[in-house]
Amino acid sequence: MDNSDRGEERPIAVVVLAAGQGTRMNSDLPKPLHKLGGVPLIAHALAAAGSLSPARIIVVTGHGADTVEKTVTDLAPWAECVRQEEQLGTGHAVLQAAPPLADFAGDMIVLYADTPFISGETLAAMQAARAHHDIVVLGFEAADPGRYGRLIMDGDKLLRIVEAKDATEAERAVTICNSGLMAGDAATMLRLLGAVGNHNAAGEYYLTDLPALAMAEGLSATAILCPEAETLGINSRSELAQAEIAFQATRRAAMLDDGVAMQAPETVIFAQDTWVGRDAEIEPHVVFGPGVTVESGARIRAFSHLEGCHVSAGAVIGPYARLRPGAEIGNDARIGNFVEVKEAQIGEGAKVNHLSYIGDAEIGDGSNIGAGTITCNYDGVMKHRTMIGRDVLVGSNTMLVAPVSLGDRAMTASGSVITEDVAPGALALGRAKQVNKPGLAIRLMERLRAIKAGRKG
Repeated sequence: MDNSDRGEERPIAVVVLAAGQGTRMNSDLPKPLHKLGGVPLIAHALAAAGSLSPARIIVVTGHGADTVEKTVTDLAPWAECVRQEEQLGTGHAVLQAAPPLADFAGDMIVLYADTPFISGETLAAMQAARAHHDIVVLGFEAADPGRYGRLIMDGDKLLRIVEAKDATEAERAVTICNSGLMAGDAATMLRLLGAVGNHNAAGEYYLTDLPALAMAEGLSATAILCPEAETLGINSRSELAQAEIAFQATRRAAMLDDGVAMQAPETVIFAQDTWVGRDAEIEPHVVFGPGVTVESGARIRAFSHLEGCHVSAGAVIGPYARLRPGAEIGNDARIGNFVEVKEAQIGEGAKVNHLSYIGDAEIGDGSNIGAGTITCNYDGVMKHRTMIGRDVLVGSNTMLVAPVSLGDRAMTASGSVITEDVAPGALALGRAKQVNKPGLAIRLMERLRAIKAGRKG
């Protein structure tokens, strides 16, 4: 291959290997679907793939294929899935991508669904190395080489990759190890894979045989190095837990560097895609699920849980608040303690301060929702919306039975059940007439105590 066929300007196809069973996870859930940073492991691989702006993404599935493929479709509908019906090794897995790539003219890079920390910068470096070499392997200097495959180098030339179980004593002394990632011309890699045999200790077809096969044809292979931490693979529950610790530490450090205030960062849990603006404040024991954006200057108070929501500048959330998917909190709004918001828009400066449920609703700017208010949005079959205008005062313990609307500057009396629309500026009262019975409380209690005493006798 001449240099005109190499380089970073060529179209890229990313092949993500996600077929393994992951027996050490001791789980019915396929390994690629175990969560790290609030999202499945494979989501991290797909995000890394996306950093390359690839022309194609192909995911090779196997164990639990139906479930894995559904998740891939949800995360990246443009990705293609192919199946490895028998798990016969990494080389055999990559070969499953040959049919959809039969007419593809460009580079291919192989990623792994269980290696979540590979950075976009590292992948870009691999592509840059393609300008000078036909095959590029990602390696790392291992503190404990152990079971890792070894990269046997001659200067910048990669001669071969030797699996630990097949290595000689001298080869096991090498500390530069294989991450598993590989890049090269797609057609060349797939052609070489067709020549890979399974004459090894595991009886599998190794992707790692490609560099030696390339050298035998006069092609060049090299390895670039990345920090060992990027290459961490997940094979057990213990490794997943350690990976979560590493992920959270990295995200917390990045947040602090970006100007986010945290009094106890070790207690805050982030998701893969959490975005928090500078000068936002995150109090202790806050949990961010996927899909959360917090704008600059917002304050998330202690013990709150957020997922799938947007918090605008200057808003205050919590303590002990829950924002569920579809919650849109406006500038300077207040969501207080033990308040749950779901599929609802809270206007600028609006307040829902205490013990309330706001679901499938729209609350206008400046409105104040009293303690214990509930939007009764579900009739047992369908959800209905509650529309509240600007500067509305909803009295404490109001039940808003949707569908219902309250016009601008309307009010509801405390303890009301509102089943009809309220006109702008109107006061709505929807409660039964109170009746007082003098002395009845004392007589009733005396009677009940007598009954109880008689039963004991």
